[in-house]
Amino acid sequence: MKVKPHHPSVVAIIQARMGSSRLPGKVLKDICGEPAIIREVVRVRRAQTIGQVVVATTTDPGDDPVLAVCRARGIPCFRGDIHDVLDRYYRAAQLFKAETIVRLTGDCPVIDPQEIDRTVRAFFESGADFAANRLPPPWKRTTPIGMDTEVVSFDNLERAWHEAESKHAREHVMPYFYEQEGRFKVVLADHDPDLGSYRLTVDTPEDLALIRKLYAHFEGGDAFSLHDLIAVLNNHPEWMALNAQVVSKDYQETDSRF
Repeated sequence: MKVKPHHPSVVAIIQARMGSSRLPGKVLKDICGEPAIIREVVRVRRAQTIGQVVVATTTDPGDDPVLAVCRARGIPCFRGDIHDVLDRYYRAAQLFKAETIVRLTGDCPVIDPQEIDRTVRAFFESGADFAANRLPPPWKRTTPIGMDTEVVSFDNLERAWHEAESKHAREHVMPYFYEQEGRFKVVLADHDPDLGSYRLTVDTPEDLALIRKLYAHFEGGDAFSLHDLIAVLNNHPEWMALNAQVVSKDYQETDSRF
């Protein structure tokens, strides 16, 4: 099955909140004159397979600034449960009449629209229940951190919403789809060549420093591709060193504040 360009039933939902243990307020950090979440939304909207882009934040008063920024820019924003992010996604998908949900996180301001399209097309063309361009260990990452894209149908998201019980499955939204072999048809859209060693997210101050350098290199523009980013990084190993020592969180880790 082929996906029609910009079909409104394909909804990218970006989870974003101000609370972050390693970089509080990261989704609104300034990147060459724009908040990080705005940088991301602009790039996601360029994906040919995406019909709507929604920011899903929380009902916590601390996330009022996220709502304010989205409203000021005309970006649809949904507010839901703070720690049951699966519930937040399900209710946002209901509200925006999504038939296909593309899950993204709000710490990916250089995400490549073509990488989103590659993963969404893999979902439709394979007839899978769930598709992703990366899965946690023991699977090997071949896509840079910061390009993560997950795709699921509304019907299957609803099933997970009913059935998933563990805290980490509720907080991390999609583990229910791939943790038990055979429960769903899962497609992993590996990247060729393997770019899994590159880190292009904003989760720490070191990450933010790198992303700011990259945007400054492109003079604050945002039309660059993943290929362009990799070329710049390969020419500037000293930039790659900025966040080379950052260790990613375990996908089963849950927020101890709740």
